[in-house]
Amino acid sequence: MCREGREGRGWRQCQGETFLLLGLSQGKNQQTHRHAPQINPSERRSAAVSERGRTGPPASHPCSLRGRSQPRHNAPHPAASLAGPGHPPAASRQHPGKDPCAPPSSPLGSDRDVLVCPQECLSPQQALSVVRQMQRLLAAQETAHLLVMSVLTCVCLFAETCPQPVVPLNGRMLGRSTQVGHDVHFICNAGFRLVGSETRACRHDRTWSGTQPFCRSIDDCSSNPCANSGTCVDGNQSYTCLCPRGWSGPSCQTMPHSVPPDVDECQLFQSSPQTRLCLYDCLNLPGSYRCLCPPGYLLRTDRNTCEDVNECTGKQHNCTQGDLCINTFGGHRCLRPKCPPPRHNTSYVKTSAFQCERNPCPMESRACRLAATSISFHYLPLQANRTVPRVLFKMSTTRFVGDSLRFAIMGGRGQGVFAVRRSDRQMGELVLTSPVVGPVTLEVDLEMSEFSRKVLLGKHIFKVTVFVSPYEF
Repeated sequence: MCREGREGRGWRQCQGETFLLLGLSQGKNQQTHRHAPQINPSERRSAAVSERGRTGPPASHPCSLRGRSQPRHNAPHPAASLAGPGHPPAASRQHPGKDPCAPPSSPLGSDRDVLVCPQECLSPQQALSVVRQMQRLLAAQETAHLLVMSVLTCVCLFAETCPQPVVPLNGRMLGRSTQVGHDVHFICNAGFRLVGSETRACRHDRTWSGTQPFCRSIDDCSSNPCANSGTCVDGNQSYTCLCPRGWSGPSCQTMPHSVPPDVDECQLFQSSPQTRLCLYDCLNLPGSYRCLCPPGYLLRTDRNTCEDVNECTGKQHNCTQGDLCINTFGGHRCLRPKCPPPRHNTSYVKTSAFQCERNPCPMESRACRLAATSISFHYLPLQANRTVPRVLFKMSTTRFVGDSLRFAIMGGRGQGVFAVRRSDRQMGELVLTSPVVGPVTLEVDLEMSEFSRKVLLGKHIFKVTVFVSPYEF
């Protein structure tokens, strides 16, 4: 029979044997370990560990427990034999044929008490060894779980990336990651300022937020660095002060003792087309002059003519993704051509950035068969006051299967300055018939129809847009 040990409820003494109760909790490994009472060496038995149900073994069992067991740890606990060497099990010595500490035949519950029948008290080293063994098992399971999660996370993040951003000319990009949720930053070199989005984030739809930035040259004359009414001329990351008569030096801060008379070459020669010195504008300097160009142009090496800057090829535009950048004289345009909306059973699909093709027509739709089979978009830059007549655009077909082609102007803005003529059997031309003063935008729709024995085989629409510059160069 079992009775309380003298050291507290952690011990039970059953028919002359002493048992140690070990409780395994849910949150931590808790072990109630008390010193056993002194036992006669002749009655020592080898220790055995078994698990009981939540309510303990039946009352008839010689090692039945009174009270409720400690909460059981949720991790699996391997069975351990604590019998010392040279000591046979208790059942073989005291009670032949029956182990007083054997578990009952009833099914085991989910929470169990652990009964230890030691011949003497467990040493701290033995208890610590069991705990460490369980900790290693749990640590290995946790490490495997974390490894799988990290691999899955890496695979997922690798697939969620945005296209490589464009680094602006005369600038640089900070940040390398193009994964969703990450940012990149843009800065410009010295002498330039950023126009557009300074920071762009990779969004969940794998596109970048904001607009494509570019770097624009800083006006070095904005701080008025020239003294004594000097004129500041902006340069490439520098400036030049044009000093009035009687002053000199980098900032017009010095007055010489004697000043020779200055000749204003600009006033004398620039006003006449036959004698003018500069293509656009002239700036008088003490003893000399300087030619200037309007925005969007650069001064050529001859120092008197101007050259257009192509903002589209130099990535100095502010067009968004999906737009077409069209360079003009002195500037640029951002455009996005669109196909006409569906009408009378006729619809179009965009096959390139500049062309739309007609979808197949229903059998009974005559209006669809008479509509244009294709529509193309064309953009032309033009200087002001060009001499006329001037051929602006030529049109033809790559697959000529009929016997004749017809060309006509179908509509648009500014039709009065255009005409269409045939240059040969398979080609037509759009001709400018009158000079145009800019800035102005002209539009004209041209139709090319193909016939075979006066039967229409198909036709193509050319939508031409002309951007006339305010300058003649």
